[in-house]
Amino acid sequence: MAHVISEDCIACGSCISECPVEAISEGDIYVIDPDICTDCGTCAAVCPSGAISPA
Repeated sequence: MAHVISEDCIACGSCISECPVEAISEGDIYVIDPDICTDCGTCAAVCPSGAISPA
């Protein structure tokens, strides 16, 4: 199951460089592609706003 990014996202970019499979897309609120995400959780570990969680 992929991780998801909630509306608490502040679009800081911390998660993008941590994703080993480049599943995160930039925007006003970042988005994780569930077809690419391997559910490793590295993005959630670095998110300063706690906006990333398992789906």
